[in-house]
Amino acid sequence: MGGSNPYIEETKYTPATKKFKVTFLPSGKTIEVDPAQIPYGHNGLPGSILDFSEALKAGLDHACGGVCACSTCHVKIKQGLESCSPATDDELDQLDEAPDISLQSRLGCQCVPNGTMDIVVEIPAWNKNLVREGH
Repeated sequence: MGGSNPYIEETKYTPATKKFKVTFLPSGKTIEVDPAQIPYGHNGLPGSILDFSEALKAGLDHACGGVCACSTCHVKIKQGLESCSPATDDELDQLDEAPDISLQSRLGCQCVPNGTMDIVVEIPAWNKNLVREGH
């Protein structure tokens, strides 16, 4: 789906300039992010956790196409949160709709690591859509 959400302010972030790794839990799948190859997918902000998930096929659901209009791409940043773009008010409003939020919670479509450290991301078990229509 991809695109932009005309109802929210533009998200400001610092893109990565050097290679780093993103590991998705519980699968343990890891991607080495090369900033020269960003974006990897077409949903979420370029260089976002959702962008990397699509490249790795890590299974992060996103009902709105990654435009900060739902909370289905809720993740928990277990390591490296301090290197991620700050959450906007719009993102925090959407996170309020997600189950099991914590201080480590972010929307995968809006969370953009700056590449200064490796990231570990947990995709909550409730996020798995076991019944999907074709891709």
